[in-house]
Amino acid sequence: MKQHTIQDSFTLSSVGLHTGLNITATFHPAPENTGICLRRVDLPKQPCYQALADYVSATERGTVLERGKWKISTVEHALSALYALGVDNCIIDVDGPEMPILDGSAYPFVEEIQKVGLQEQEAKKDYYVVKHKMEVKGDNGEHLILLPDDHFCVNAQIAFDSKILDNQFANLDDIADFPTEIASARTFVFVREIEPLLNLGLIKGGD
Repeated sequence: MKQHTIQDSFTLSSVGLHTGLNITATFHPAPENTGICLRRVDLPKQPCYQALADYVSATERGTVLERGKWKISTVEHALSALYALGVDNCIIDVDGPEMPILDGSAYPFVEEIQKVGLQEQEAKKDYYVVKHKMEVKGDNGEHLILLPDDHFCVNAQIAFDSKILDNQFANLDDIADFPTEIASARTFVFVREIEPLLNLGLIKGGD
């Protein structure tokens, strides 16, 4: 399969969930082998780096990418939309330290990518191949298992300490179902968590 970029640029704006700042993100087509790059246009020299796992500095209530003064939070909705729709190369201009939260889901990003469409490129798509079982465990009970397979699928389970929202599970058997089955899932918070999150300097843009 060949690499793809978006056919045209598009812009989305709203507050940042954690910073509360008014933020604009503009997505641009990019050449082959660029990857997904985020450019902080509000910083001197406009530093631009790929969205790599090596740059993940925090995952509390959102994924934070950081390298020196270059830092961008809450990137998970935009990145999941790009991946699910098959965008390999894209440069994202962001004028703040966080992606706009929009409606709290990945759907606005999916909608805009679908509007502009994709452009096939000549270079071959690069794949990460899982050759053997891998496990990662976190400090708070998180448990991630990767298994070899001939296609991408996700099985997720979670247990909340709540009488209203307890054990839940979801399956994504085909990445093509992401726009209709997953993209509209929205960020939420329990009332009991609001004060501790505010004390951490987070969710300033929540409502």
